[in-house]
Amino acid sequence: MGKDETKQNTHSKTMSLGDHLEELRFRIMFALVGLAIGTIICFFFGTKIITFIEAPYNALMPDHPLSALAPADAFIGYMKVSLMSGLILSSPWVFYQLWMFVSAGLYAKEKRYMHIAVPFSVALFIGGALFFLFVVAPISLGFFIKFGRFMNVAPNWTFQNYVSFVTVLMLVFGLGFQTPIAIFFLNKTNLVSLDALRKSRKYTLLCIFVLAAVATPPDVISQITLAIPLYLLFELGIALSYLSNRKKNLKNSDA
Repeated sequence: MGKDETKQNTHSKTMSLGDHLEELRFRIMFALVGLAIGTIICFFFGTKIITFIEAPYNALMPDHPLSALAPADAFIGYMKVSLMSGLILSSPWVFYQLWMFVSAGLYAKEKRYMHIAVPFSVALFIGGALFFLFVVAPISLGFFIKFGRFMNVAPNWTFQNYVSFVTVLMLVFGLGFQTPIAIFFLNKTNLVSLDALRKSRKYTLLCIFVLAAVATPPDVISQITLAIPLYLLFELGIALSYLSNRKKNLKNSDA
């Protein structure tokens, strides 16, 4: 082990709670600055972004534009869209700050995975958000519209409610898609063994469906369309952990 690696490991081990809290404060501040810049940029492109977000609704209800029931509804909805879009735009910077905080407690050999984890996390977050918008949202909205017609209730959705529904679930799906990264690092840092992950499959599946029920609106469609990808991503995390452990074992056997 070289001097630099020894120094890094010693530093990680000797950081006090106060040091970690100061590092957390520093990273949160930098992440918020990036989020603010991203939000400001998206604010000036809000109308184009809203057209993009409204696409699933407009495809189902082309003759029924979203309404505003209060004077500030349109403005509040516009700000929500700007904030969510700003988060997606600044996600590379935000996730970089997150992983830099996590790396402060890792060994040098574990920090090597940061170069893969950051872009992978960003891709999964954006992929999860877009997966909801283009796959889950049309299914869920179609279900709500058909159920309303079955109940003889005309849909008259407001712009703010629609934006809240879409942006919150885009965030939920984006965060949910971080599952394989979390599983991989739990295994890589020896917090959870590969055998324990494999044995926990049925309990994990149950927890995922409970989490999906809490995180999504009270309709089965949204719950299932979140739970199934989450479980598949859990299996992806196990597969990545297996490949990493196998590579490590092969190196040890050759040594």
